[in-house]
Amino acid sequence: MARILVPLAQGCEELEAVTITDLLARAGFEVVTAGLDERPVKASRGMTLVPETTIERVMDEDFDMMVLPGGQPGATHLNEDPRIHQLLKRLNDKGRYTAAICAAPKVLADAGLLGGKRATGYPGTFDGMRPPEVTVVSDRVVRDGRVITSRGPGTAMDFALELIEVLAGKGKREQVESALVR
Repeated sequence: MARILVPLAQGCEELEAVTITDLLARAGFEVVTAGLDERPVKASRGMTLVPETTIERVMDEDFDMMVLPGGQPGATHLNEDPRIHQLLKRLNDKGRYTAAICAAPKVLADAGLLGGKRATGYPGTFDGMRPPEVTVVSDRVVRDGRVITSRGPGTAMDFALELIEVLAGKGKREQVESALVR
């Protein structure tokens, strides 16, 4: 069973965080939500999310994938936390998956994981930064090697289903998707 880390920062986009964790759990994966500190997370639209643990407590644990929800200022808080960059780089070095949606692909770029890749994000996410050799596209979900990016709240379900397919195959994706009555 795949083990997936979903860090939750103050101001994250709740629709993305909840959709990602819900669908990955429906697929039977072990999903670990971790706050940047001990506090409950007040999401971008005012919903309170309670992470299971903290980033500090999982720094030495092993994961098959790390998924970053977007939203503002959540994505900025993720990007400003050196532990997030450290975990992303470690997973990348081990050949594991990293994924981000909405404003969070900027975190992947700043961690140096988007060089030579295609990526997408919320409109304006990459403005003023243009990571080297990144081809920014407007597709709903982009998978380039072991990096998966997506546009925003409206693409959260497609994004989560893509993550399921990447980790467990098309059959598992179809099984989860059919139960959603899409």
